[in-house]
Amino acid sequence: MSVTVIVSLKVSDFDQWKTAFDGHAAAREAAGINATAYRNLDDEGNAVAIGTASSREAFIAFFTTPEMQEIQKAAGVMAPPEPKFLEEA
Repeated sequence: MSVTVIVSLKVSDFDQWKTAFDGHAAAREAAGINATAYRNLDDEGNAVAIGTASSREAFIAFFTTPEMQEIQKAAGVMAPPEPKFLEEA
């Protein structure tokens, strides 16, 4: 069973982050992660990604690689992302 993941990110520039997010769609797909990016209309420095992953562990393994850390830094992520894991009840 898959999990739904909501990730809130503090970013310096939403468009810069979105370009990086879009550029790594194939890597997410290869890791079994399907996600959509959202702009927080009430906070321009807040990007949100909502998607699914095969498991919490699979998402964490993908999201915490050194490569992903560098990608986030280059994309203007300013603080550790805040993921929330949801399971359908």
